[in-house]
Amino acid sequence: MKKTMAVLFGSRSVEHDVSIVSAVQWMDSADPSKYDVVPVYLAHDGAWYTGEPLKDLNAYKPFNPLAPGIVKVLPDLTANARTLLSVSEKPRLFGGPKPELKVAAVIDVAVPIFHGLNGEDGTIQGVLELMNLPYTSSGLVGSSVGMDKIAMKQLFKGMGFPILDFHWATRDAWNARQVSILDEIESKMPYPLFVKPANLGSSIGIAKAKTRAELIDALDVAFSYDRRAVIEPAVNDPVEVNCSALGFDEDVRVSVCEMPVSWQEFLTFEEKYIPDAKAGESNKTGSKAAEPSGAKNPGGMANAKRRIPAPIGDEMTARVQGLSADIFRALDCKGVVRIDYIIDPAENTLYVNEINTIPGSLAYYLWDATDLPYPKLIDRMVELAEYAHARKNEAKFGFDSAILKAVSIGGGKR
Repeated sequence: MKKTMAVLFGSRSVEHDVSIVSAVQWMDSADPSKYDVVPVYLAHDGAWYTGEPLKDLNAYKPFNPLAPGIVKVLPDLTANARTLLSVSEKPRLFGGPKPELKVAAVIDVAVPIFHGLNGEDGTIQGVLELMNLPYTSSGLVGSSVGMDKIAMKQLFKGMGFPILDFHWATRDAWNARQVSILDEIESKMPYPLFVKPANLGSSIGIAKAKTRAELIDALDVAFSYDRRAVIEPAVNDPVEVNCSALGFDEDVRVSVCEMPVSWQEFLTFEEKYIPDAKAGESNKTGSKAAEPSGAKNPGGMANAKRRIPAPIGDEMTARVQGLSADIFRALDCKGVVRIDYIIDPAENTLYVNEINTIPGSLAYYLWDATDLPYPKLIDRMVELAEYAHARKNEAKFGFDSAILKAVSIGGGKR
């Protein structure tokens, strides 16, 4: 019997469009003999929509909520209802239109494919927990910590994972005492420095500063995107390496490693997501073809230049893969994540850069290179979502107590 799969994407995020591309890739690749796919698009204003047209990338160029076949919906937060409710306005004689709710879809499993805030950060995962729905992404802890670079780095440091030194500041502190913050940063770390918004991805808002003047500009940009920013030293001629992990609890496997290839000082948004060649063609770096078996490719991370497997030697590859499994477990992740690393070639030193709990294109290209084609990766993520959901529901969610019997309005016994 086919499962009804709700694919949720979009939302109020600067990575909104990247989320659309990743979601369309997923919907194109899910086995239609196993799943009835229900697209659930969260628009820039936060409204939820569904409808067959939303499976096509052209529906967002631009998005028209009044287009035929598109219906506004709401999640039914009643536990175990597992429904999306369509919202319509029924005319009435007095008092204006009356909202009318009807069941639009009954969901078996949810697939959050968000990048950035309001989706990848645990917010949507909280909604799905209230609905008591199995879902394919990491849970609240992994999602929220993985999104916040400050919390992430503090956890990595506490766990003993190798990270670069870092400093962080808030927008209010920056507005109140710029000079003292600059002095503190410069006393801890030499130039050049990287400045990043704490809760963004896809290289948005990131800048490299080689002087105090450039640092001021970089912090101004970062604080325009987020109320907190991270500052860390730059590695000379860094080697970037990424690895994906898949699983839940103790059952974790890792992918091959990749080496993104950039002609800039860091991999830009455009280099990550905007193709400069036909999908599926090999690029000049000699990396594996972007389009995996069983998947259509409208763009996204699958088109970025990369070398697979990363030419970093067996010893470093094993270290990256081992760390990836350890980090996956430390954040109690689920489904597919991608962990990004930096290697200092002068010292052959490995640093953990960040974790992406819902990576661009779901990192399917790394699993295709590990002999797990995208449709099979989707099947495995659904299995993991259902298994984790069953384990969660083994716990007790109620406790009989005498508190209410002992309390009266206006006061109570203690």
